[in-house]
Amino acid sequence: MFLQFLYPLVKFFTPFNVFQYLTFRAAYAALTTLLLCYLLGPKIIESLRRQKIGQSIRDDGPATHLKKDGTPTMGGVMIVVSVALVVLLWQDLHIPNVWLCLGSLLAFSAIGYADDYLKVSRKNSDGLPGTVKLGLQTAAALVITLILYRNGGENAGYLYLPFFKTPVLDMGVWWIPFAVILMVGESNAVNLTDGLDGLAAGLLIWVFLTLAIITYLSGRADFSAYLGIPHIAGAGELTVFCLAVVGAAIGFLWFNAHPAEVFMGDVGSLSLGGLIATISLIIKKEILILVVGGVFVLEAASVIIQVVNFKLRKKRVFKMAPLHHHFELSGWDESKVVIRFWILGGLFALIALSTLKIQ
Repeated sequence: MFLQFLYPLVKFFTPFNVFQYLTFRAAYAALTTLLLCYLLGPKIIESLRRQKIGQSIRDDGPATHLKKDGTPTMGGVMIVVSVALVVLLWQDLHIPNVWLCLGSLLAFSAIGYADDYLKVSRKNSDGLPGTVKLGLQTAAALVITLILYRNGGENAGYLYLPFFKTPVLDMGVWWIPFAVILMVGESNAVNLTDGLDGLAAGLLIWVFLTLAIITYLSGRADFSAYLGIPHIAGAGELTVFCLAVVGAAIGFLWFNAHPAEVFMGDVGSLSLGGLIATISLIIKKEILILVVGGVFVLEAASVIIQVVNFKLRKKRVFKMAPLHHHFELSGWDESKVVIRFWILGGLFALIALSTLKIQ
């Protein structure tokens, strides 16, 4: 909005020229979401407390978590709302993929909101039935994927792998179910990781910082040619979106750090997981995103391994899944688990960025 309304006035007031610069708008998008979360956070938390929107804690998990029962949840709404508002202020709204990302964020947040609302109203950890939740996620992912495939031209079904300059496979229409599975899987992986104070928020900062760098490089014809990565027209504008999320995640982490004053809830984790997948599909980094969000992948894999192994052998591989609970039950303090997972998330981000040149 600022770009559309203020930049044309540059002939009357020269400083408005800064609005044409992507890096300027991206930096101030991050600052704006951070300030919004910081300023609105206390009011949102107080409102959640007043409405008794508290988290119900499972009694089969770590005993140290029982004291968290009743902590306000659905705090992810401050991230979603602040990002949506800031995107409308700082983005170039003529870029279709900006609207697609915004649609993805809002669609998955609506599913998460419904899930959180049912948990709160029933005062237990049972939200939407699994089949309903998965069905809604699949439907949202399918709509987004079909739009991407339809507008992607002849390269829409190409699949790129790290270390390879050219696509390794043209999946054709099979790219659609692959993309849907990726989106639903990423959304649920972030949701599974959101189980300790500050864990998901800290990891999301790493992921969106990395995506901000990659979207900027992918949107520049010169940089993408030098690095041998696909040039995606308009992808650079998503740098603003990514840094807006980074700012919001930092602002949220102020209140979510241990001991948490508020939890993210599905409204935040499902929406941001879906957004990660959407951006990765746009910039053709469908496989690399599994490295960028490596901790999310490990968390989801631990649940799959635990469930499959128990059904087949009636034995548990981990003391409890997702993986962060396993380490808690192994004697690690919650803060130690969170910080070590953050470090691991940073390492995955660096590995992912290094692959851009090693190809």
